[in-house]
Amino acid sequence: MTYLTKPKLHHPELPKNKLGFTRRDYEGTVSTLCAGCGHDSITGAIIQACFELDIAPHRVAKLSGIGCSSKTPTYFLGQSHGFNTVHGRMPSVLTGANAANRDLIYLGVSGDGDSASIGLGQFAHVMRRGVNMTYIVENNGVYGLTKGQFSATADRGSKSKRGALNADESIDLALLALQLGATYVARSFSGDKAQLVPLIKGALTHPGAAFIDVLSPCVAFNNHEGSTKSYDYVREHNEAVNALDVITMHREITTQYDAGTVQEVKQHDGSVLRLRKIDAGYDASNRITAMNFVQERYARGEIATGLLYLNAHPRDLHDSLNTVATPLNQLNERELCPGNAALEKFNTLLR
Repeated sequence: MTYLTKPKLHHPELPKNKLGFTRRDYEGTVSTLCAGCGHDSITGAIIQACFELDIAPHRVAKLSGIGCSSKTPTYFLGQSHGFNTVHGRMPSVLTGANAANRDLIYLGVSGDGDSASIGLGQFAHVMRRGVNMTYIVENNGVYGLTKGQFSATADRGSKSKRGALNADESIDLALLALQLGATYVARSFSGDKAQLVPLIKGALTHPGAAFIDVLSPCVAFNNHEGSTKSYDYVREHNEAVNALDVITMHREITTQYDAGTVQEVKQHDGSVLRLRKIDAGYDASNRITAMNFVQERYARGEIATGLLYLNAHPRDLHDSLNTVATPLNQLNERELCPGNAALEKFNTLLR
């Protein structure tokens, strides 16, 4: 049904956020993915998160690579800046855009093939450099566009649709993000919108490298018995370490919490992340604890979901480079080229 244009008419009484936008204003074109694809659920969660955060669509730059997952930015934030890069190269293009204009909200959408195979090096460097972005991997464990071959995130021993067993160890991108220095690391499931929307909201408001690994079953090639990325398997083996509420400065706090069950973290922009503890001994502020927890649960055949790690005081790429507060693309010629005297002074420091 890709020839059908999405209707532009909106119901006159649709709820609006503080900017006067309805949820429909954050949508894109009609999805061409398979019916029931988990990626469409992630698209809906991104739309809901941006609507609830009152984000102006023109302030968002969405970038992607190649694959089923990388098609999805077409389906949300139709009024935002967008760039579809080549296979595995989204992180470097986003890094360049962020370096030139730090005022935009950067959202990178990728897949397990795009990020864990051909783009693994790019993924590693964008995490270690602390680029201020939200990096979402829509992880289904297969190459959906090329008929279901195992991807690098497929678990060892999992079975393909045709019955073949995967003999290779898997790459855990959330664990890798933790090791590489990401300051906000989460994992969720496309079928759990109540968990996923707050995690995306938290990532979008985090002033550093935020990574979310979203298990997203491929209904065409990886939703069968024997798959560890199917809807049934993830639902049966999902262990949530916490649940997240994001409270922005202009929203009234109405949620009730029992004493001793909440971990609060205030971020630089004044927003507050509240973790509802499910695992009583889990500390999301400890990177080593998070890495050990993920590996322990994996050894038990369980999938740890929720906010795995948070550094409330991150340094991003611009902090490391000591760039000016004004976006580089807004500087004039005199500011960019201060003259020979300034150049000679700088060169003297390097001698």
